[in-house]
Amino acid sequence: MLSRPQIVGFCSESEKDSAAFAIESGEFCWSMATWELREKMNATSAGLERGESEFAFAGLAAAPCRRVRAPRVAASPAAMECKVTQVVRVLDLEGRETGGVVVYGQVVGFHIDTRFMKNGRFDLAAVKPIARCGYDEYAVVEGVFSMQRPAGGGNAFGADKAA
Repeated sequence: MLSRPQIVGFCSESEKDSAAFAIESGEFCWSMATWELREKMNATSAGLERGESEFAFAGLAAAPCRRVRAPRVAASPAAMECKVTQVVRVLDLEGRETGGVVVYGQVVGFHIDTRFMKNGRFDLAAVKPIARCGYDEYAVVEGVFSMQRPAGGGNAFGADKAA
């Protein structure tokens, strides 16, 4: 995530619905995948027919966003509403399109489950977010630590001391 402006992105190995709808509508919602939601998150990657709901297929309830038309995952403890800023068609070394796409968007709204707020911060260890590592392997965050960034190094979520 880029902190100023707040930019997030997602990759798709093909232009399936998540990427296609974001590109067409100019907006998307990123919902945090967690240990608790891992099976349903995985089900959303199925190669469904255009327009078939990944939410329904995976048994996920959708919730409305406030600033974008895309839905968010109701059970996710955090979500970011985004407006598309850039679409990158992934090329190979010969400059041929691979079918992969990266969609970037600027965050225009947040949803945070306040049950996971601790001392004014979102408690990632309690949420247990997951990340895809490659192949069929994932990682789960079960512990975090803090380090002061060097001068000029910046800090996530716009908390830089220098403007």
